[in-house]
Amino acid sequence: MTAPSDARARGTRLPRVRRRRQLLAAAQEVFVARGYHAAAMDEIADRAGVSKPVLYQHFPGKLELYLALLEEHSEALVEKQREALESTDDNRQRVTASFQAYFDFVAGDGEAFRLVFESDLRNLPAVREKSEETFQRCAELIGKVIRQDTSISDEEAHLLSIALVGMAETSARYWLNNHGSVPQNAAEQLVARLAWRGISGWDLTRSGEEAEDGD
Repeated sequence: MTAPSDARARGTRLPRVRRRRQLLAAAQEVFVARGYHAAAMDEIADRAGVSKPVLYQHFPGKLELYLALLEEHSEALVEKQREALESTDDNRQRVTASFQAYFDFVAGDGEAFRLVFESDLRNLPAVREKSEETFQRCAELIGKVIRQDTSISDEEAHLLSIALVGMAETSARYWLNNHGSVPQNAAEQLVARLAWRGISGWDLTRSGEEAEDGD
C-alpha cells in the first residue's frame, strides 16, 4: 500500500484504486497506533491528506475501513501460507516454510498482524467471523497436505492442522512481542523443528528423506 507520507495534497484527484490504497494505509497507521475505538475519521483523513467527504466517498464509516483492512491482510496471510506449502514437495521443508510464513507476517511493515490477531473488535460478529475464517482457511491448506501424505482420517488431519496453525500463530506473536530476542530465522527453525518431530511420527511422504532422531 502507498505510505501516507506519499499522500497527495488535498483536492488532488487520484484513480479510485490508488486513492483506496492511500486511505487504507492511513487508516492502518491510525488503527495500529490508537486502536479502533480511539481512532477518529478526522485523523485518518488528515493522515491521508484528504478531506473527510473524500474519505466517506470510499468508506461509509470507520467499521467499513477496518473490515477492508482486515480482509486485505487476512487474504495476504492465507496466500503466504498457500505459497509456503506449494514451495516444495519435501514435507519437512513444508513445515519450516509454513512457520516462516507466520513469522514473516507478524514481522511485516505496519504491524498489520495486530489487525488480524489482536483486534479490539473481536466481539463484533463480522470481525470474529473473518478472524476465524482466516484461521480455518490456513488450517485447511495444511490439513489437505496431511491428508494427502498420510493414512489418518480427515477429522484427525484437521485436528492436527488446527494445532499447527495455533502453534505457528502463538509462537510468532510471542516472538515479536518479546522484541525478537531470538533471531527470526533461529526462532522459525526452533519451532518448526518441534513441530516436525511430532508430525513426522506418521508415515509421511518426504521425497525420500528420512527423519533423523537427532533433528
